[in-house]
Amino acid sequence: MKKFYKTEGTCCKEIGVDLDAQGRVAEVEFVGGCDGNTHGIENLVKGMSAEEIISRLRGIECGKKGTSCPDQLSKILELAEKEI
Repeated sequence: MKKFYKTEGTCCKEIGVDLDAQGRVAEVEFVGGCDGNTHGIENLVKGMSAEEIISRLRGIECGKKGTSCPDQLSKILELAEKEI
């Protein structure tokens, strides 16, 4: 079941994630943000393990914001992993 989490410091306001029992991404949905980029991320991460996504996306910045949609996804996946 997809659960939505609020983001901080990005154009995207929420990210919905659904992890399977093995910690793989079944579905990701960005609410807001750059439509083409967020849809690209959604398609790229499907089926990947949360751990791998976190290691690849953690720390990516958008301009001088100190975070980005990919970075926020990594933080949200860490929270979601704890809940499965």
